[in-house]
Amino acid sequence: MLPLLLLLLPAAHGVVQLGYTPALTQEPVLGGQTTASTFVLDQPRCIFNNYGNADIWLVVALDGATSNFSNTARPGTPETAFQGFPDPVRAYMTLNATLANYPCPKPAGEITVLRVGSETSCAQDVTRPTCNGPLPSPGPYRVKFLALEGSVPVAETGWSKPIKLREAKSPDTISTTGGGHSAGMIAITTILSILFAILLAGLVAMLVFWSSDSCSGSSTFSKPESVTVRRYNTHHVYDQPAARL
Repeated sequence: MLPLLLLLLPAAHGVVQLGYTPALTQEPVLGGQTTASTFVLDQPRCIFNNYGNADIWLVVALDGATSNFSNTARPGTPETAFQGFPDPVRAYMTLNATLANYPCPKPAGEITVLRVGSETSCAQDVTRPTCNGPLPSPGPYRVKFLALEGSVPVAETGWSKPIKLREAKSPDTISTTGGGHSAGMIAITTILSILFAILLAGLVAMLVFWSSDSCSGSSTFSKPESVTVRRYNTHHVYDQPAARL
């Protein structure tokens, strides 16, 4: 009877509701606070100090499925496996840790975050039901931390506010007309383009001129001046009478 009472004792007291709500981090993180398949939370530092023997799990649920999640659900089972999310599994458990992973106080200058959805290698691996796989849709999602001692839930945080991921834009919705630029910016761009074209044309013409001038200087000879030779007769030769024999 005593062992049975000990097992029922945690259930009688219920799960301790911790005064903490998970939230997207405000730290500057690589890759952004949210992407198309991930989001980044602050680690629950100094929250589970009284539960040194517990495993701390992150529960990720669809926004409308939080009320249906039972704290008695066990991680690593088909009912909470990532590979079944979001249909038929409406909430899965991942990123298990212990108090040693969330030391308190937080070291100064250290970035203490959790990126949800960062593991791609195990997304289809049914042998890894607690995979922290990429989220399959923009959501919205809600998360909470749950501490288990063995299979018994002992403490939990509140559910986060709805978290919506980034959505990729359809190519049909992307404007290609430049409507996002002001008329002044378009005019300046046009003028600069024309000036650049004129400058380029002038540079090409100058190069062609220099090239032709260099070639002509090595093969052209100046035409010699024409020499005029005047013909004249010595008058004294024809004025003398012809010699007679």
